[in-house]
Amino acid sequence: MSHPLHALGCRMPGWLLALMLTVCVATTSWAADVGSRVEKFSLPDIHGRDRSLDEFSDKSIVVVAFLGTECPLARLYAPRLQELSDVYAAKGVAFIGVDANEQDSLTDMTAFVQHFGLKFPLLKDRDQSVADKFGAVRNPEVFVLDKDRAICYRGRIDDQYGLGTGSGYARNESKQRELVTAIDELLAGKKVSQTTTAVTGCLIGRKSKVAPHGEVTYTKHIASLLENRCVSCHRPGQIGPFALTDYAEVVGWSAMMREVVSESRMPPWSASPEFGHFLNDARLSDAEKKLLFTWIDNGCPQGDAADLPTPRKWTDGWQIPEPDQIVRMEKAYHVPAEGVVPYQTMVLDPGWKEDKWIQAAEVRPGNRSVVHHIIASAVPPGGAQGVHEDAAEGPQRGQGRGRGGRLGGTVRASLSSFVPGSVGTIHRPGVAQFVPAGSKITFQMHYTPNGTAQDDQSYIGIVFADPKTVKKRVHGGVAGNVAFVIPPQDGNYEVQSETTFPNDQLLLWMMPHMHLRGKSFRYEARYPDGTSEVLLDVPKYDFNWQITYQLTEPKKMPAGTKLHCTAHFDNSENNLANPDPNNTVRFGPQTWEEMMFGWFGTLSVEDDAHLATAPADQQAAAREGQ
Repeated sequence: MSHPLHALGCRMPGWLLALMLTVCVATTSWAADVGSRVEKFSLPDIHGRDRSLDEFSDKSIVVVAFLGTECPLARLYAPRLQELSDVYAAKGVAFIGVDANEQDSLTDMTAFVQHFGLKFPLLKDRDQSVADKFGAVRNPEVFVLDKDRAICYRGRIDDQYGLGTGSGYARNESKQRELVTAIDELLAGKKVSQTTTAVTGCLIGRKSKVAPHGEVTYTKHIASLLENRCVSCHRPGQIGPFALTDYAEVVGWSAMMREVVSESRMPPWSASPEFGHFLNDARLSDAEKKLLFTWIDNGCPQGDAADLPTPRKWTDGWQIPEPDQIVRMEKAYHVPAEGVVPYQTMVLDPGWKEDKWIQAAEVRPGNRSVVHHIIASAVPPGGAQGVHEDAAEGPQRGQGRGRGGRLGGTVRASLSSFVPGSVGTIHRPGVAQFVPAGSKITFQMHYTPNGTAQDDQSYIGIVFADPKTVKKRVHGGVAGNVAFVIPPQDGNYEVQSETTFPNDQLLLWMMPHMHLRGKSFRYEARYPDGTSEVLLDVPKYDFNWQITYQLTEPKKMPAGTKLHCTAHFDNSENNLANPDPNNTVRFGPQTWEEMMFGWFGTLSVEDDAHLATAPADQQAAAREGQ
């Protein structure tokens, strides 16, 4: 599990709707409605000194912000809260932070304060009593108190970041600044025009109100489940925003885990179970879900320490064999603390003076905290710098709805990709990918700011095959469309694309690609005999997770078979990730533009069919060492 903002999972998005808070979570009464006065409270700060609301009696307005040290949204908004505190300090406005998470220690809070340079006090609500008085449910959630300490506004800070679609969304800038508006209206002697807004974010980690009981325990059942399914991303140094390797930490995040698993947002997997079988299917089984939910329902019992599984050994090095060549970005890319970073296309020159056969490849982020995904491709000499430019040189844009301007066949040589929890590309002995002399390598980089400025210098490792041993060549292709025009406020715009297999081929994998308005994507095989078959259906496309769906068994595509792709786009205001629903949207490389590509990988049937898939032992070994 993880996030980009992506990352409540190793989108996570994409940046959440409120779920009934039961089991390991205290039920809140929502007693502190707008207009009600907040009782005085006193809580310790990071130094252990008690701080009281009375200290701010000389302030006309007090803003109370509930924050969690590991919540992605809280980390994005912490610098903004400090900026607002600085701006409004001279106007008699005080800011107070409250951390009510059971799993956050004073050490965690101290590091949070120092990391973001917070000057306003951050207080520890150990038993969630203050959070209960306010009726606070999520981090970050803010409450604006007037001079009488009555609540005049409660809700989100603004609408720039959220977890209300997929695994999260991030806009270039906020369009609605509810917190600022509420403060300004109160300072002007006016009533707050909008007193309540819905909050997205991480559920506050509350103490359990259920006495731990039952046979399902953390040590005997849950620790191994998480290690096998979630810890690849949710461990120190990885993109998961919090670790799931410690009992106390897991209990604190149990309500959030239940929410994202119940809504099928974590682990990240968007394919419908109705069609196809995939080697890398990340979904929890029904039995695993039942085990996890039973444990939470039973109060999260810890169990006997003797039952803990042997800690898994994670290899932070290469998941492929030791590379013959490592190619890095020429310069580090600077990722800002906030905002949206446009897609970056980095061009690397590997210096290949002769043709190459690639046995394995693995692209690795230089800075996992800000790299959401990387797509590494080989571009032959004379080609454009990346697939975006290749496609743009195709048919003219605007040739009608759907089928006009299709882009079919082989456009790029996909080497490998990185998404949280991924492993490298390993071909079976005798199977390799051909790259002509003079080819360049492109990285399509998706960066996600995390609240502090960062630098990244990602790289790729490559293992070459002896040309004399190669019996089968891996091919890459695409069924794409570059000539669509999506009207403003269209919530279900359809675009189609198609390509034809010229000879018998074995389909290995599929990877749909759209941007922020992407809604759904379907691959369909239309065979020469007139029959058809759905190969992959992604009913809820999530831009935050660029998943390559690897077929468990290669699928034969007879010569003349048409690979038909159908995509839908949501350009309406109902799409919270939509940069601007009033814009007409066309093809383009940036996230505020759109793409419609159905990538795929194949092998020719003429060669030995038993070479079609990477060996199970290599796949297993790679996963064991990720």
